[in-house]
Amino acid sequence: MLPAASQRHLVLASSSPRRAEILRMLGFEFEVVPSEVVEEDHGHPDPIEHVRRLARLKAEQVRAAAPRDLVLGADTIVVVDSDILNKPASADEALAMLRRLRGRWHTVFTGVALADGATHRTVVGHESTDVRFHAWDDDFLRRYVATGECMDKAGAYAIQGLGALLVREIRGCFYNVMGLPIGCLVGLLGALPSERGVP
Repeated sequence: MLPAASQRHLVLASSSPRRAEILRMLGFEFEVVPSEVVEEDHGHPDPIEHVRRLARLKAEQVRAAAPRDLVLGADTIVVVDSDILNKPASADEALAMLRRLRGRWHTVFTGVALADGATHRTVVGHESTDVRFHAWDDDFLRRYVATGECMDKAGAYAIQGLGALLVREIRGCFYNVMGLPIGCLVGLLGALPSERGVP
C-alpha cells in the first residue's frame, strides 16, 4: 500500500511494543533503537507542544547515532482537566488516574516525528482522540490495576488490551490511543519522498 522507498532503513526510536505492532501490521521492516531522552526534562504545559517536542527530540537523538536512516519518534499523553497524565509511577498512582477518568471524556495526544538522516530534515505532526470511560466502581478499577497492564501506559490503560473494558466510546483515531496514529504517520512519510530523491 505504501511506496517501498518509504519503508527502507526505518528505525523506531521507542521500546513500545504497541508502536512496533502497528508498524508490523503495516508491513514495515524496521530496527528498534529506544531513545534516551528523559521525558520529564522536556515537558511543556501545552499538550500539543509537549508531544511534538518530545517526538522530535526522540527522533533526532537516535538519528544522530544513525545518520543515514529514517528515524521515527513518538510521544503519547492523556489529558483531563488540562492536566497531563503520563505513565503511572505506582499502582496507587495508576488507580488515582483511572478514578479521574471514569465516566468522563479525556483526550489522548500523540506527537510523531520522522528525522531523515539523508537530508537532515525532520517533519513533525500530531493527532488527538477523545475517549470516554465507563463509570466502573473502585473494585473493578483495582482489579484492572492488579493485572499490571496499566503500568507503562499513559493514563494508566491500554485500549488494545484489557483496558478496552474501561472504554465506552472514542472519537477519532483508535491507533492514536495505542500510541501511533496511522494517518499522521503516512502523511509525514508523504512529505519526505521528494527530499529523499524518490520519484
